[in-house]
Amino acid sequence: MAETAQPISQELLEILVDPGDKGPLELVTEAEGKFWLVNRRNGNRYPIEDGIPVMLLEEGEKWRDTSIIGK
Repeated sequence: MAETAQPISQELLEILVDPGDKGPLELVTEAEGKFWLVNRRNGNRYPIEDGIPVMLLEEGEKWRDTSIIGK
């Protein structure tokens, strides 16, 4: 299986924070190739669309995944 290029730079990933709690985010790739910035503390997931992180609190809450909290 070929590796997919990271959709955002490591430098950007290091400075992006969750707009709600200002904590760090983790880059996650789904099997379908969709990229997310994930906050494992509250389950918010922010989509990356065409290389641009959609960092709106409403988007994170819309895509919330409570099964990942604390993992």
